[in-house]
Amino acid sequence: MSPFAKRLVDWQRVHGRHDLPWQNTRDPYRVWLSEIMLQQTQVVTVMGYYQRFLAAFPDVQALASAHLDQVLGLWGGLGYYSRARNLHACAQQVVSEFAGMFPQQVEQLQTLKGIGPSTAAAIASLCFEQRVAILDGNVKRVLTRHQGFALDLSSSANEKKLQTVADACLPLKAADMPSYTQGIMDLGATLCTRSAPACTRCPVAEDCVAFADANPGDYPVKTRKIKRSSQSLWLLCASTQAGEVCLHQRPAKGVWAGLFTQPLFDSAEALLAMVPIGLHAQLNWEPAFVHVLTHKDLHLHACYLKLPEPVALGEAAWYGADKWPVMGLPAPVRQLLAQTA
Repeated sequence: MSPFAKRLVDWQRVHGRHDLPWQNTRDPYRVWLSEIMLQQTQVVTVMGYYQRFLAAFPDVQALASAHLDQVLGLWGGLGYYSRARNLHACAQQVVSEFAGMFPQQVEQLQTLKGIGPSTAAAIASLCFEQRVAILDGNVKRVLTRHQGFALDLSSSANEKKLQTVADACLPLKAADMPSYTQGIMDLGATLCTRSAPACTRCPVAEDCVAFADANPGDYPVKTRKIKRSSQSLWLLCASTQAGEVCLHQRPAKGVWAGLFTQPLFDSAEALLAMVPIGLHAQLNWEPAFVHVLTHKDLHLHACYLKLPEPVALGEAAWYGADKWPVMGLPAPVRQLLAQTA
């Protein structure tokens, strides 16, 4: 085993994280679920969602047989909702194409919906001791700093070069792969952090290029910046005295695709055109607030309408207090509904 791999494996077994609910298991279903949830989402946020998901869907068969709306309902507030749709589709693939058993090889894992190279490698190495290297954000940071890898990762060619570096660092013994994979992720999450890394406590600091040069903040190199945009939306927050709320399902593409929201409009004029003119005087306009997505800022304008009983509002439908809390709702929509109902 290389000195790098040995130090990581030894460190993980003593100092790594062992208390997260998806650790200390070789169950590919649980590892896969955690890997998908942890994409661009902090551990502290994922913890509760992970436990609730397992309670509702204890295995891949239960998830595959669930209705997508139920899956989206449990996912509500976690963001990046395409992950939930892919999760559901992937479970159905595992059941229909692999008899309910996750394949062990990276190549087959990557044929499943929503599973990319790094997630496939995580499942294969953690659950099946396959000698494959993950390359998520934490691992990229550890490897580029340790190896002094200064190529720009905005380039796919350079990303492939880093993958080659990651492959070369793997331990030779398959039995060491779970500890190694968990160790390099733990190191990036706890010591080799994006800012203020704890280099003096790092198990691989003695031959780390960035530590020797005192410039860990220079890695990884990625020059391409995300272009942000903004969009304004008007929401008709209609409810009845009995607690029913007006919702419609979003199209399969676009903002909050497939989720349920209050009727959405691109302008206040379009909202007014939907509401019967006799009800205009009852509309209560609230100041706009901003909801931040990955690449976009949503400026949301809530307009409240309280009615004695449901009225027709376009293609939207009315749902009672026993229905909407378990539906697939974006976080700001759920927040507005809590204020409305």
